Amino acid sequence: MILSDTDILDRLADGDLVVEPLADVDRQVQPASVDLRLGETFLEFQRTNIPCIHPTAADEVGEYVTETTVPAGEEFILHPGDFVLGTTRERVEVPPDLLATVQGRSSLGRLAIVIHATAGIVDPGYAGQITLELSNLGTAPVALTPGMRVSQLIFTELRSPADRPYGTDRGSKYQGQEGPQASRIGADVEFSGEHE
Repeated sequence: MILSDTDILDRLADGDLVVEPLADVDRQVQPASVDLRLGETFLEFQRTNIPCIHPTAADEVGEYVTETTVPAGEEFILHPGDFVLGTTRERVEVPPDLLATVQGRSSLGRLAIVIHATAGIVDPGYAGQITLELSNLGTAPVALTPGMRVSQLIFTELRSPADRPYGTDRGSKYQGQEGPQASRIGADVEFSGEHE
């Protein structure tokens, strides 16, 4: 079952679902979702001469990613074909009986801005800001202003709470993240030599 605005507000009031800071409840809580705002920090991928990005090279990220913080009142220009990691301004905590899905707002989609490449799931038990995988599929640069509503979270109630929710007990790589986080795929067990 997908949570309605009534369900979302009840869960927020109970405190088991957290979306903070929720600056404007009337504007951000939609009929069946919560709008999230764009943070001010971005990880920009630079053109580089390395032959490839290899998942097992955890330190390689620093070679081709730079962090940019947009000052208050300024904009981040996302050029056609560019891909950057952004973040939500809000921090979320998803209880074990809910699954959240990140979607882009249709108003930005109509400007050819994509909010996530593949990472649209926020697992039960997750706590932290959400990294956004932003790309411009259009032919013109688009100005993104920190604080603008950029994505929405849809909450689905599970038939039963997750027995093994996302989190530190599972060694989840992105639990508690603040700001955009580059890939940590090199920490996956299949790259550690410990799997069969």
